[in-house]
Amino acid sequence: MKSKILLSFFALVGFCFAETGSPLLLRMPSVSSTQIVFNYGGNLWIVGRDGGDARRLTAGLGGETEPLFSPDGSMIAFTGDYSGNADVYVVPSSGGQPRRLTFHPGADHVVGWTPDGKRIVFTSARNSYHHFDRLFTVPVEGGFPAELPLPIAESASFSKDGTHIAYVPHPKWQRAWKRYRGGQTTPIWIADLRDSKIEKVPRDNSNDFNPMWVDNKIYFLSDRNGGVSLFAYDLGSKQVSEVLKNDNGFDFKSASAGPDSIVIEQFGKLLLLDLKTQQAKPVNVGVAGDIEQLRPRYVKVEQNRIKSFNLSPTGTRVLMEAWGEIFSIPSDKGDIRNLTHSPAVADRDPAWSPDGRWVAYFSDEPGEYELQLRDQTGLGKVRHINLGNPPSFFYTPVFSPDSKKIVYSDKRMNLWYVDIDKGAPKLVDTDYYEGPSFSQNWAPDSKWIAYAKQLPSHLHAIYVYSLEQGKSYQITDGMSDALNPVFDKNGKYLYFTASTDTGLTAGQGWDMSGDERPVTRSAYVAVLANNVPSPLAPESDEEKVKAEIKEQKEQQTKDKNKPDGKDSATAADSDKNKDADNDKDKDKKDDDKPVVVRVDIQDIGQRILALPVPAKNYLNLVAGKSGILFLSEGPDVI
Repeated sequence: MKSKILLSFFALVGFCFAETGSPLLLRMPSVSSTQIVFNYGGNLWIVGRDGGDARRLTAGLGGETEPLFSPDGSMIAFTGDYSGNADVYVVPSSGGQPRRLTFHPGADHVVGWTPDGKRIVFTSARNSYHHFDRLFTVPVEGGFPAELPLPIAESASFSKDGTHIAYVPHPKWQRAWKRYRGGQTTPIWIADLRDSKIEKVPRDNSNDFNPMWVDNKIYFLSDRNGGVSLFAYDLGSKQVSEVLKNDNGFDFKSASAGPDSIVIEQFGKLLLLDLKTQQAKPVNVGVAGDIEQLRPRYVKVEQNRIKSFNLSPTGTRVLMEAWGEIFSIPSDKGDIRNLTHSPAVADRDPAWSPDGRWVAYFSDEPGEYELQLRDQTGLGKVRHINLGNPPSFFYTPVFSPDSKKIVYSDKRMNLWYVDIDKGAPKLVDTDYYEGPSFSQNWAPDSKWIAYAKQLPSHLHAIYVYSLEQGKSYQITDGMSDALNPVFDKNGKYLYFTASTDTGLTAGQGWDMSGDERPVTRSAYVAVLANNVPSPLAPESDEEKVKAEIKEQKEQQTKDKNKPDGKDSATAADSDKNKDADNDKDKDKKDDDKPVVVRVDIQDIGQRILALPVPAKNYLNLVAGKSGILFLSEGPDVI
């Protein structure tokens, strides 16, 4: 970048739930007999059990998370990141200066209290031979931590007499993986701390977590019936029952038990369950304070904030996304322009139309993402294109060569295109699995879309979609991993890369790159029409007949004896120059002619040729002038 960019970043977010009615992001609540503590904006806030205006309990420069009341409600343990490391802290629930209790360079996270309220339970990998956690306790008054006799453990809750503990025996690398049923689903075990005997809470490979031991029951969160809801395991009957069903589709994210109640986090709001009546009610909370993140301020657009580069048609300017704004940057002369000026809005993935007029991008200005177009100068009215329901996240808009249509993808693995004038999105295809993008590209006549799609084998195949027919066709046979389709400018050829040495490996699982060997890709060209000659027709040196050689020499002698004195070589050079000039004129005329793309699907596999370039780790293909292809090479993938 020529220079660093400054923009005014005004956060237009309501401060108070009571005034605006907007949902707040209240997280990780804990409940005592009279109060609820929670995390909001990186700090701890406390409010009465009936709700109301909360007061801020901590205001450190670092973040404070995972607050938990002591059994008597007088103290709150939490995980604080004040010194560049997560450690255990404790603070009076009435307010005051937090005290640090752990000092290990590894991360320590609060998970509970011992029943007598004298020690705080936390997880740490400090004594592990690998990156897994064990359970420790540390005295509230300070001192050395003690390790519990469990080889690996995550969240935990003690029985009332302190002889048993309910815990999750191993972590899951991606907690937010909804409806996951693989090998890392999390059970809940009950350990007898006297002899390490284990009892398992019954389940059928569900994700059970957040155990809470209350009297003779263990409450926990689980997705065993779909969305994450609240369940209970009766230690007497050995049966699991659903206590509070998740009715609106938003998972219960965390829960904490207190005297006669459980507080639950759901979609940034709080629910309070009365354990006697089994009835839950929302807790309406208002927060108002001097929140640093919400102050209007200037921020630097540094390199790690820059995303989604896109060139103008002639390369004179660059589009760039940063801090949710779209910038137009000159390649040499001129000023940087902020095209959107929308600090409270997220504008994403800018694209420049081939005619140079429009800049398109996705914006959540109306509340959900839509497609917006504005003049490349940033002036004039914005065009709004609704992308339909249900709402989604959208990616990688690509203009058609005639600047009238845009193809894009969404988070549900769908590929769409929209006619800008008509404004009605049309579904092109849906991928089998989550993974790399479709790498979609337009044909030069704007009537075909080429893209890569995964097959059930996880390998990608190249497809072309006809806008006129509303139908997709598979180009490659699926025996290789084919990516990066791009049309030649003349519309006769489709280039792509393909690899035959990708595959699933023990180290990578579903990743198409392996640990044991480098992955390479070769470049290929598909001849789209069956009447187009091969661009790589074989050449052959042939022996000339002696009579032909004699005739050629005689003709050269005659040329030398011509009155103009020009020999055949000079004449040939002159003819070559004329031919070159004629070819240039022909190329100019051809450029002015509209390109018509013809795709004959039948036997197209027989018209796929390997380009004479070495196999490398090609990341992308870009078509230049007709017959010219640029290949972007990355480092070897191993």
